[in-house]
Amino acid sequence: MQHPIRRRNHAGFTYLGLIVLIAILGAVLGATAEVWHTVVQREKERELLFVGHQFRQAIAQYTADHGRAYPPSLQDLLKDAQTPTTRRYLRKIYHDPIQGGTEWGLLKEAGGGIMGVHSLSEEKPIKVAGF
Repeated sequence: MQHPIRRRNHAGFTYLGLIVLIAILGAVLGATAEVWHTVVQREKERELLFVGHQFRQAIAQYTADHGRAYPPSLQDLLKDAQTPTTRRYLRKIYHDPIQGGTEWGLLKEAGGGIMGVHSLSEEKPIKVAGF
């Protein structure tokens, strides 16, 4: 008679141990997911800085070639029809690594020319200084 009682007590401890193990695994997986999300976001921000630099260089070269006039559209950076030979300042309109599309926020001058681009994402960036 003593043996079945002992078994039930062990079964209760095993069940309790399993619940504690699942709780610990859940906490570890939650922390891992948060770290992974941060790593992915940092990589996207690094790529966004690269793309921004490409746009900045293309706009600077365009303004140098056109007497300080800014490009009227991003398409003019792909193929400049105003020059005697076809001039390409960018190879392609880059995708926004944060949003995923090729739609960019445009910083325009008073005359309508494009002075710069920015991501349309509303996510708070990790890197905010030291550029």
